[in-house]
Amino acid sequence: MNVPTEPMNSGAACPRRSTRSVVVGGVQVGGGAPVVVQSMTNTDTADHISTAIQVAQLARAGSELVRITVNNDEAAKAVPRIAEQLAKMNVSVPLIGDFHYNGHKLLGENPACAAVLAKLRINPGNVGQGAKRDTQFAQIIEIACRFDKPVRIGVNWGSLDQSILARIMDDNAKRAEPRDAGFVMREAMVTSALESAARAEEYGLGRDRIILSCKVSSVQDLIAIYRDLATRSDYPLHLGLTEAGMGSKGIVASTAALAVLLQEGIGDTIRVSLTPEPGASRTQEVVVAQEILQTMGLRAFTPMVTACPGCGRTTSTFFQELAQRIQNHVREQMPVWRDRFDGVENLTLAVMGCVVNGPGESKHANIGISLPGTGESPAAPVFVDGQKTVTLRGDNIAAEFQAIVDDYVASHYTRKQS
Repeated sequence: MNVPTEPMNSGAACPRRSTRSVVVGGVQVGGGAPVVVQSMTNTDTADHISTAIQVAQLARAGSELVRITVNNDEAAKAVPRIAEQLAKMNVSVPLIGDFHYNGHKLLGENPACAAVLAKLRINPGNVGQGAKRDTQFAQIIEIACRFDKPVRIGVNWGSLDQSILARIMDDNAKRAEPRDAGFVMREAMVTSALESAARAEEYGLGRDRIILSCKVSSVQDLIAIYRDLATRSDYPLHLGLTEAGMGSKGIVASTAALAVLLQEGIGDTIRVSLTPEPGASRTQEVVVAQEILQTMGLRAFTPMVTACPGCGRTTSTFFQELAQRIQNHVREQMPVWRDRFDGVENLTLAVMGCVVNGPGESKHANIGISLPGTGESPAAPVFVDGQKTVTLRGDNIAAEFQAIVDDYVASHYTRKQS
């Protein structure tokens, strides 16, 4: 993993990714492991077939951990059936149970659910109120210890523990120069996570079984909170901008927040919480998470296509259509290529639209094509590892270029042993 050795930010120094490791269903989080991609289903968990199908879609898209809601007895009873259905589908991915309000009851009454899950996610802000809070929190931790399950203690500013917030507010009011409301909220979130983790350890959960998160929907607040959390603990951290939003807004906001933190070495696992467009696939959040990590040089998941944005020299849409076709093709082929070849995720491709940057950019990629712009000769030179190998002409350019990509993969990457 190509992790930058120095943060780009020139402010206060932040530690590198957690040296402490937590294993979640065979997937290592922290301890120098690559940053792990997570996602979450939005099906009714009680419908075990629909949920298993969506889990499989997310896993095949590249999600390495998948979280499912466990909100009632029907959902808890469905978890083992979901695991059984996934096994029939030949899908192996760790399942995380997301518990709010009644997790102590559901886990206590459904031990088969607790046994199947690879990790439990609990929110200290709604695990219980008043005198019940510590008891119900302790019950969940005891179950986690009994079944040897790691726990993510996930604080969210939409459900922050009000008793901690009130305490921090009181302490702040006593200061000679009280801090602003934003600081109080951020301090309350970090305090909630750290105190909950300490309490979990007191109840017997090992430090190597705890992951922390503190999620908000504001980019600057998220950055500030995680910088603080990273300096005050060595637990692995799960990153995510909660309720990021829909479409470009959600993608841009998530990327803006996560990229800063990842560049500073903060974060061991990520989720991009996008609101899907109506009828759109849930897998988009997985693709975006992968592309954040890959474009930053932290991991490689699938061949990336560099493409020209277009200008007055490129009035034809052909280069756009070809770029889309190649990007779709490599994503569709990637599950097959991943099983057959080592290293194919590092392949780079370029689809360029005119002579200005086309040949030069194409030479930087493993395979590149420079299509003719407006008024240029109707010829498209193809470059392989920096060398011009062929010039394509006519109506079959797209199919011929796709065949060159397929041939390159088969001839340049080592076949895995079956």
